[in-house]
Amino acid sequence: MTLPQHLGKIGELARHAQAAGFSGLLFTEAGRTAYLNAALASQAAPDLELSTGVAVAFPRSPFVTAATAWELQEATAGKFRLGLGTQVRTHVVRRYGATFDHPGPRLRDYVLAVKACFAAFRTGTLDHHGPFYDLDFITPQWSPGVIEAPDPKVDVAAVNPWMLRMAGEVADGVHVHPLGEPGYLARHVAPKVAEGAAKAARSPSDIAIIVPVMTIVGDSDEERHQERELVRASMSFYGSTPNYAFIWDEAGFEGTTARIREKQKAGDFAGMAAQITDEHLAVFATDSTWDTLGDNLVDKYGGVATRLVLYNALGDRERFERYGEVARGISRR
Repeated sequence: MTLPQHLGKIGELARHAQAAGFSGLLFTEAGRTAYLNAALASQAAPDLELSTGVAVAFPRSPFVTAATAWELQEATAGKFRLGLGTQVRTHVVRRYGATFDHPGPRLRDYVLAVKACFAAFRTGTLDHHGPFYDLDFITPQWSPGVIEAPDPKVDVAAVNPWMLRMAGEVADGVHVHPLGEPGYLARHVAPKVAEGAAKAARSPSDIAIIVPVMTIVGDSDEERHQERELVRASMSFYGSTPNYAFIWDEAGFEGTTARIREKQKAGDFAGMAAQITDEHLAVFATDSTWDTLGDNLVDKYGGVATRLVLYNALGDRERFERYGEVARGISRR
């Protein structure tokens, strides 16, 4: 996982990731867009699988998103996955100037509209009529045309039960939240995705479960200390969102979000991180030596996850390459 980089640097990162042993790169989206980074990475390291994880859906029309994904699928010879998410209301309305009402049903309709566009690129007929998007006009001049690769897979970010069921019903994969510890995966992700799949007469095995994992790795406690504190800060950032409070509570850490938000409102970022105890880290992260990291990740997530995303592998060159060796070992299993 990486934030999009300066466009002059992403080629080097992609080549390095490919050589180190990673099977792919997943681009989140923040100040820089994910799609341009994916395009440049596809040319620099053609063996990598590339994914947006996730790109913000609503500020872009479904047709624009579909056309972009289509070109990236062609550029990667079929190794691109389109990961979409809603973001939160403040960002969508006040930063992007887009509509956010009914985000869950809107995203469901958006996914179906994107897939209708894919079909239109092959057939020349666009026919999608949903509660939020009506698309029924395309001409050869405004179609990217047929590609040899199959349609891109479309994944969605989901946390709550409704969104997980929706992912199982209409998407090709679900991006689990970085706070998705194994208990949450077993209680919510797997069964809710299966419910959605059953509603659409699909097999749950057709839906990829994409799990970002926070790792604390080193051969001594001293080596792991810095990574432990970075993970603690990351968890406090995610844990401040009220919609995610139930994940902490169900894991036995009731009131974690309220305590983090109290510190957040006071501008006390160190205090936010301090609410994440070592007990939190033991459940929500994987603390390991280098030799045992691969086995620990497979033991912890192998029963549910289809794809593991190493959340904090970026860093100095030596650690990045060691993470790459772990990734290579897992991919060979």
